[in-house]
Amino acid sequence: MRILQNFILSHATKIIPSPVSLAPLNSSNVQIRWKRKPANTAQTRLQDRTRDPRLDHLTKNFIRLNRIINLHSLISSRKRGPFVSVQFLSRLSPHVGLNAVPIGVFLRKYPHIFEVFSHPVKRTPCSKFTPTFLGLLKEENDVICGLEIESVTRITKILLMSINGSIHMHALRLTRKELGLPENFRESIILKYDNIFRLIDLEIVEIVDRDIKQINDDKSLLGVAEVEKWREIEYRERWLSEFEVKYAFPMNFPTGFKKEAGFKEKLRNWQRLNYVKPYEKIEAVRVRTCGGFERYEKRAVGIIHELLCLTVEKMLEVQHLTHFRKDLGIEVNIRELLLKYPGIFYLSIKGNTQIVFLREAYTNGCLIEANPIYAIRKKVLDLILFGSRSTKKLRAENKTSGEGCDAAVIENEIQTSEGGFVIPILESYLDSRHDENPHQDIDYQRNSERSKR
Repeated sequence: MRILQNFILSHATKIIPSPVSLAPLNSSNVQIRWKRKPANTAQTRLQDRTRDPRLDHLTKNFIRLNRIINLHSLISSRKRGPFVSVQFLSRLSPHVGLNAVPIGVFLRKYPHIFEVFSHPVKRTPCSKFTPTFLGLLKEENDVICGLEIESVTRITKILLMSINGSIHMHALRLTRKELGLPENFRESIILKYDNIFRLIDLEIVEIVDRDIKQINDDKSLLGVAEVEKWREIEYRERWLSEFEVKYAFPMNFPTGFKKEAGFKEKLRNWQRLNYVKPYEKIEAVRVRTCGGFERYEKRAVGIIHELLCLTVEKMLEVQHLTHFRKDLGIEVNIRELLLKYPGIFYLSIKGNTQIVFLREAYTNGCLIEANPIYAIRKKVLDLILFGSRSTKKLRAENKTSGEGCDAAVIENEIQTSEGGFVIPILESYLDSRHDENPHQDIDYQRNSERSKR
């Protein structure tokens, strides 16, 4: 065996040729690797964008607010009474994005929103919304119903920006909260103002007269974009020429934004570039009819800018924005467009939510021009941000107001509830309440036996 191995090794050294010398091209034995260019994809541009920590923090707060509002809408649609069991809430938690957070932790995290107590009969943990939270929701609904003309104006402007003067109802339904529309806007606005709107189909609404200038006695002109007000101020106060301002947009770059060589010259030329404005009539929105791809893209920027100006918080989810593409003629990649103009828009991504902000409307993470709806929603957001703070005052208010439920409501809950279920994380909470008032169960049983007799 050793003789065979020695024979193979001796012949292998003879067969293998010596390395070819290509001096001076390959005089060294160091291997040279060519560096590849970094990938320039949508994902890399999204990761390499200049961040705005304040708007990102605001996005987190809006996600929390939306979860609680969605949970309230799900509970109120069930019509199970003023309170529900924690077991029932645990079933609804996946529908509002609470897969990773236990429902017990979520309820105890926001005591100014949720009030947790034990069922008087079954002793199972239950929860209901606090009167302060419900009062703010009712106040917001009253304010939205009072701003009926503003809602009509917003829908009319969106229809005037559309290609055919029509838009799908599901796009308005998805952006109802952002546009400040009432919950039953189909009946209270579209069907009520039949001289302005007309339903072609169950899911398509059309404007009756595309030459409409005003709505009733409202002084605001419908065919004028919000950016025109900024252009007029720049023209009068800063004494800029009409050539510089007529087609310009306000730019507000985030802190730390790196400007490459020649960036200012390109920006100046883009600001002077004329384009088809959002409310201008055009037969077909195409690259040729708009005067080239740059003008076509600038028209899309103007439409998104005007649509964000019509919202309450000057922000909108990108997923909801895509539902306006076909009706408004935005046949471009919306996320690419938002990333391309960081001075006008800011794209914030937290989790699976992508929200676009209008940069000129915010300063230091706060809305510059507040409105009544935004003021109420900010109060609701303050209740969420309180967390577990000021809970002593909250407990004192609950004691003075008196915790408890009507007997009829309790009987209804007993008939509709399904079995007892106790979450371990709330057992300590129930034990502490039992230690504070140990004779509560005995007195309740005695009273129930007397009532039966």
